[in-house]
Amino acid sequence: VQLQASGGGLVQAGGSLRLSCAASGRIFSSSVMGWFRQAPGKEREFVAAIRWGVGNTYYADSVKGRFTISRDKAENTVYLQMNSLKPEDTAVYYCARDRHGLSFSGNDYDDWGKGTLVTVSS
Repeated sequence: VQLQASGGGLVQAGGSLRLSCAASGRIFSSSVMGWFRQAPGKEREFVAAIRWGVGNTYYADSVKGRFTISRDKAENTVYLQMNSLKPEDTAVYYCARDRHGLSFSGNDYDDWGKGTLVTVSS
């Protein structure tokens, strides 16, 4: 599976962006799709994940209530709706697939897309 993330850009604090992650190839129901981010000088961190089959969602505390992850099975696409953006949300955002189940560690994810840069100005 190849993953292609898009939708990043420059936005003012309080604004919104929607990221998309298009997947080529079949995604099995047991897979988990996740979003991670890496800010300059910081380690990569978990943002959100969704179970492809049943749609259960999981969020980092830092984004809970502001970000929403969703998926469109027909389009083989995962989305990350980001509202009430803050300057500390500035990072390169990556989508990834874990073939084996839910994990909040990027080390457990098998497939990664190229990142998309989100910049939030104050």
